[in-house]
Amino acid sequence: MSRIGRAPVVFDNTVKVDLSPLNEVTIMGAKSSLKICMKNEVSARIENNKIILLRADDSKESRSLHGLYRALIQNAVTGVTKGFSKGLELQGVGYRANVAGKKLELSLGFSHPVVFEIPEGIEIKVEKQTAISISGPNRELVGQVAAKIRSYRPPEPYLGKGIRYAGEHIRRKAGKSAGK
Repeated sequence: MSRIGRAPVVFDNTVKVDLSPLNEVTIMGAKSSLKICMKNEVSARIENNKIILLRADDSKESRSLHGLYRALIQNAVTGVTKGFSKGLELQGVGYRANVAGKKLELSLGFSHPVVFEIPEGIEIKVEKQTAISISGPNRELVGQVAAKIRSYRPPEPYLGKGIRYAGEHIRRKAGKSAGK
């Protein structure tokens, strides 16, 4: 049995969990709700504020989906209770960020500002002009938005300019040597 899939997902009384006959798990919290659609190889059952996942057989696909859906359900429970967040740092002369309504405007050294539409369910805050905080209940979407924003100007290895994750270490390269 999968070590991850075998562990039950524990939730508290602030979270409401619904199981549908179509093998969908809906998790509702105070701020948001998330839905996970599972394949027929894995089924779920609720006992005493715990979600227990069972698999139909011992095929390789069923075993892999068992652990996957358990992790997805655990992330959903954590997301609707605490939420997930990622931080980005802008490093470079003149690099700055600004939130205007449902748009994130980035000045990244291009001839034009980069405008990013903030998706539904994601909250972006700019603490300083060079620090961006992305938060939301869906872990996958938070990471995807952070990666998309980072892709506009990834950090380069010579000067270290660009958008990096908070706390990310960039390996620097030596530049050209001066004349010999």
